[in-house]
Amino acid sequence: MIKLVLTDLDDTLIKNGLPSATDRALAGIHAMLDAGLRFGPVSGRIPSDLGWMFNDDAACYATGAPVNGQMIYIDGELVHVEKLDGAELNRIAHIASHIPDACLALYDFDAPSDEGAGYFVSPSEEHAQACMRIFTHFKRSVRELDQPHYVKANLWCAGDRAHITEVRDMLREEFPSMDFVFPSPTAPIIDISPAGWSKGTAVHYIARELGLSLDEVAVFGDSENDLSMICAVPNSVAVSNASPEVAKAARWHIGSSADDAVADALFQIAEAAQTGDMPAFMRD
Repeated sequence: MIKLVLTDLDDTLIKNGLPSATDRALAGIHAMLDAGLRFGPVSGRIPSDLGWMFNDDAACYATGAPVNGQMIYIDGELVHVEKLDGAELNRIAHIASHIPDACLALYDFDAPSDEGAGYFVSPSEEHAQACMRIFTHFKRSVRELDQPHYVKANLWCAGDRAHITEVRDMLREEFPSMDFVFPSPTAPIIDISPAGWSKGTAVHYIARELGLSLDEVAVFGDSENDLSMICAVPNSVAVSNASPEVAKAARWHIGSSADDAVADALFQIAEAAQTGDMPAFMRD
């Protein structure tokens, strides 16, 4: 019986481009909660994004792990934070400043809403300005980081997938203390996290805190940054729009995020819990 669902958000629970989770997805989450089950997002998103992504329905994200599992919440309480080394991030910013159309991005969770949570880091003002013209999400930049630790960082990199993959692989070799993964098959972003800490680590942490065995947990994902949690539990699920790597690694497969397939799965899990069974899509 599945007692806990942990899911990626973008292009898994929520089709890319939608303003928030659908009404059906929210109803599926509450069907689970009403059945005494647990639900939570495990996403690269920052905590403040979860409000609008769930239409400010806090029950839907009281438990979960934003920032690729680096921040873990249980019943609305922040119980763990895994941080990145500021000196290493400055080194990444310096290297990125020599890559055309690539820039380190940091996130300030407490920034005023009119400034936006994201900002670029580059020792070259000219380079930072060029990146802001390409990646218009961010309106400000700093020359270097001055704190010992930070939580959320990624590298924005224009170009085709082959070029972005080459940059990712170079960073992996240069910075063994950090992991570099794609949060999406299409977005020009490389997520950065502490080496050895991932969404999969967060899944294990949450299950342990809730007193659940791993076979009572189901995870849903689509992208490279979901692989660690897809491999973390027996009942892993890929949506049909998942990357080939995720699709191959997952035990179970459902429809696409565009068709609200995870929402349908949530209803099946809630229904199966009434009799202590596995949901229909998890039966061989």
